[in-house]
Amino acid sequence: QVQLAESGGDSVQVGGSLRLSCRTSGFAWGLNCMAWFRQAPGKRREGVATIFTGGSGTEYVDSVKGRFTISQDVAEKMVFLQMDDLRPEDTAMYFCAAVTGGYCHGKLGRVREFPYWGQGTQVTVSS
Repeated sequence: QVQLAESGGDSVQVGGSLRLSCRTSGFAWGLNCMAWFRQAPGKRREGVATIFTGGSGTEYVDSVKGRFTISQDVAEKMVFLQMDDLRPEDTAMYFCAAVTGGYCHGKLGRVREFPYWGQGTQVTVSS
């Protein structure tokens, strides 16, 4: 069965960096779309970035462009989110999500497109 497990969340100061990891199992690392979402208290879940595991295509929400980088380790079947220049508005629970057997085009931010989710890892940015 498909399983996703996030790690790497922490409390950091404004301007700091974190690297989130998502370890996966239960599906072939071929043509899939992997994503990072985040959800702050009282707000709806927001798509942060996507990556197509069959190539290098990535997409980001405007608020993180130039600061966050999504990447993958094909051998380890993992996805990462490098977060630099963190801001208080980045504070949220961060979730890894997957949809197998498809491309990422048009999927950024679309929660219902992703049937598989991890439990989340908390990121807190303080000033």
